[in-house]
Amino acid sequence: MNTLPLEDNVDDVLGKAQRGLKLDDQALLSASGLSESQWEGLLAGKGDAALYEKVAPVLELDAAALKGYAKYAPRPVTLPGLLAFNTPFDDMTVNAYLAWDAETKEAVLFDTSTDATVILEALEREGLNLRLVLLTHTHGDHILELDRIVERTGADAYVCEKEPLEGAQPFEAGDSFQCGSLKIASRQTSGHSPGGITYLLKGLSRPVAVVGDALFAGSMGGAPNAWNHARESSCREILTLPEETVICPGHGPLTTVGEERLHNPFFAARFA
Repeated sequence: MNTLPLEDNVDDVLGKAQRGLKLDDQALLSASGLSESQWEGLLAGKGDAALYEKVAPVLELDAAALKGYAKYAPRPVTLPGLLAFNTPFDDMTVNAYLAWDAETKEAVLFDTSTDATVILEALEREGLNLRLVLLTHTHGDHILELDRIVERTGADAYVCEKEPLEGAQPFEAGDSFQCGSLKIASRQTSGHSPGGITYLLKGLSRPVAVVGDALFAGSMGGAPNAWNHARESSCREILTLPEETVICPGHGPLTTVGEERLHNPFFAARFA
């Protein structure tokens, strides 16, 4: 499952932090002691370790994780009963996930990807009955094929009440769902979007957190208007889970809670 590159490059991490903290270049250079050319070098991935040490505290990033970012790749994750779908959307790709009970063959889909064909083929190939579609948030790349999937499968779709969507039933964060023997709890991880939800899935051989765009391997979703809230909710609701928990992000490769505590520049300092 883990063949995708990281969603963000180091310049994306630096830029997200700068925008989230609302620091203009002048304020950042003044606080870090970097020159303009040194900052431009960091954005181009050409800075040395000493420069990352200077800028990391200003951007509230972990210096060690930042310095090692170019070489970071989460260890591959394979989990029976879980399939990941990665489909194109404009100049990027987006993920959706299918989980199922091996005994009853009842399945739950998290987000829709941008191509329902691959999902419908997987349902047929595995002999699955799709019962639920659970949406992490309502940005277009995550819901594009909702109508088609519901029409073809008859599954019930759900979305957080803070992001109402035609064709999906609203629920409150904290509500839970059942799919065969799979138990699914919901946690509010807003910031990237007003009603962002993380789904905690139990019933496979390892616990799973489907996090949408709250968190990526090595990074997090942009949240320039709710930066501190986004970081705090992900830290509290996702990264306090058991280390072996598989994280299924909306973009990029699968990862684990343990990996992100060590290697994610936005959060590693909190778990050092």
